[in-house]
Amino acid sequence: MGFFIGMCHLYILFSDILNKYYVGHTCDTLARRLQTHNSNHKGFTGGIGDWTIVYTEAYDTKIEAYSREREIKRWKSRKRIVQLVQRIP
Repeated sequence: MGFFIGMCHLYILFSDILNKYYVGHTCDTLARRLQTHNSNHKGFTGGIGDWTIVYTEAYDTKIEAYSREREIKRWKSRKRIVQLVQRIP
């Protein structure tokens, strides 16, 4: 329940077209997840097609990756996300 054996990732995407960041997590490969975001699906990232991965963190479990995603989303601060992506302490 909620445990995944393998590597999971927290990731941050950026779209030049929207000038926006997207925070998510996956236990799939990052390349496959990015492909999904850049496809023509319904949802925030769908239909744009220019999302790029600008930041990742690796975790042993899905629970840890999801927890980190929620932490970053709770910031509600583009400035803090930019500092994280640019690795500014």
